[in-house]
Amino acid sequence: MLDTTIGQSRIAGTEELIRPYIRRTPVVEINGADFGLDSVRLILKLELLQHTGSFKPRGAFTNLLTREVPDAGVVAASGGNHGAAVAFAANKLGKPATIFVPSIASPAKMDRIRSYGATLMVVGDRYVESLAASERCAAESGALQVHAYDQVETLLGQGTIGLEFEQQYSELDTLLVAVGGGGLIGGIAAWYAGRVKLIGVEPEAAPTLEYALRAGHPVDAPAGGIAADSLAPKRVGDLMFPLAQAYVNRVALVSDAAIHQAQQRLWDVLRLATEPGGAAAIGALLSRAYEPEPGERVGVLICGANTKAVDFGVLAA
Repeated sequence: MLDTTIGQSRIAGTEELIRPYIRRTPVVEINGADFGLDSVRLILKLELLQHTGSFKPRGAFTNLLTREVPDAGVVAASGGNHGAAVAFAANKLGKPATIFVPSIASPAKMDRIRSYGATLMVVGDRYVESLAASERCAAESGALQVHAYDQVETLLGQGTIGLEFEQQYSELDTLLVAVGGGGLIGGIAAWYAGRVKLIGVEPEAAPTLEYALRAGHPVDAPAGGIAADSLAPKRVGDLMFPLAQAYVNRVALVSDAAIHQAQQRLWDVLRLATEPGGAAAIGALLSRAYEPEPGERVGVLICGANTKAVDFGVLAA
């Protein structure tokens, strides 16, 4: 059932609460021809410039500012970005944090988590195993569990991106958003509530929302591909699913090759270094998994930058 408490008024209140702790990330309009899309207006929301290199601090701060944090602090499971965000928020608010990640988490994301003073635990090969370990830790320690996507506060925080994007560019026809567990697209769906065409973008190797929409409820899906550390949680969250059913027009599936091409094109055209999950939505345009109409105003959320793919070389002695 659709949770009507995850709506515009609460998202607006959440944005006001977390505003001192997050960046208002920029929007840039570019020529669609740069991405092989003549007569299309592309408007990119550069959420990869958020603190910690992804959109995740919005949900992390919402959790820590609206829920009671015990002396034991917070615990979270993550493919990397959510963990970095929780570690960052906990550090800023003076709370201890323990973060569980799977072995597939990128070194860049693990380094981020450590840099914010959190205790890092590498458990299992996939997110679902790290999640189970984090739940055991929370039960034993009394720490507050901060879920990466299936938590009302997380959805409200991520929904502030929709509010911010609409303030910056109010004439979107379509918005493309990458999908992992669904906290991001769920929050954005709650904000727009059908006022734009919302397209979820998933890797072919991790079609969590696609499987759920076909089944009529969240189900297990494959959890692989080059974006597995951010877009492959095995299944979407229960809280986001009714929002997706109500407001997501469809899912576009993209190959690993298309995601890699999107990373390269974003670097070539805009000098944006993105992780695979952060570039996936552009991959849907390059591969024509989503093909805009002439003149369509297409928003794309560029949501993550935690990669070490850019080599700046070594300064000579």
